[in-house]
Amino acid sequence: MLEKINLSNNALLDITFDASSLKALMSLDLSSNRISMFKKNIIALLTTLIKTNNLTIDLSLNVLQCTCNSEYFIKWIADNSRNFLYSKTYKCKFDNGSVIVLEQIDKIALLLHRECTSHTALIICISVAISTACIFLVFGLVYRYHWRIRYMYYMTKSRFTQNMPLNTGIDHTYNAFISYADTDKDFVINEWIPQIENNSNQKLCIHQRDFVPGEEINHNITRSIHESKKTICIITKDFLDSHFCMFEFNMARMESIYSRNGQSVLFLVFYEQMLPKELPLIVLEHVQQQSYIEYPHDEQGNVVFWEKIRQVIG
Repeated sequence: MLEKINLSNNALLDITFDASSLKALMSLDLSSNRISMFKKNIIALLTTLIKTNNLTIDLSLNVLQCTCNSEYFIKWIADNSRNFLYSKTYKCKFDNGSVIVLEQIDKIALLLHRECTSHTALIICISVAISTACIFLVFGLVYRYHWRIRYMYYMTKSRFTQNMPLNTGIDHTYNAFISYADTDKDFVINEWIPQIENNSNQKLCIHQRDFVPGEEINHNITRSIHESKKTICIITKDFLDSHFCMFEFNMARMESIYSRNGQSVLFLVFYEQMLPKELPLIVLEHVQQQSYIEYPHDEQGNVVFWEKIRQVIG
């Protein structure tokens, strides 16, 4: 049974033979080579021989590696220093290129452990910080462009599932899509339909009448806005409190930007008197930038009101 192996002065970089078969090995001379560290599987095999055979190893005249990658290797030598011949003469090279003699290998192993632990903690902190920043950035972008994203989603889905063509703004199924709260449906049915459809021969899209049964309501809204020349929002407190009404308002905004080359399709009718502070910021911005009209609630004013509406959607 082989008890001693001398591989000194061979310019070895690592151990490549199968040490598991050398069960009687008691001495391993690897001096004067180019070994910087052992792989973990080799260390496991040699540790077994140290315990069973009191194996001695000579790594003198090699320049070992003192880095975070070799921390386990230096600690292994420190833990088994009695089994390493001339261990106080071993040289070790750091990342910065400096070389020291391992006269106090226990202290060097402890120093490496502390530095590498702090480096690991720093890397973890930086990684967490970068990941958190990326998450906040993504959420910020989604929040900022969430109406655009929703509009693009519903438009794309409609085109693929229903073969809905891109509207060029020339031909429309409806003159106007009327967006209103359920509490104002009598106003739409009793006033808008007679005044616009019966008297003016213009076509309105009324969700209670014209939405496709069985189709998802968000798709109905997006499709109806896209197929209408204008979207008229009848602004009331109930409108502003309605999720679907505000969805229709914002989808009409997106339609203007992304399907009508910036030409506004949105027109606001204030059915109730409202103060600026009562309006959501997005509605207030639109009022400040685009024309709107107030419903007069009197016969003489109504004539002018309906004429204005016909001009807007004509």
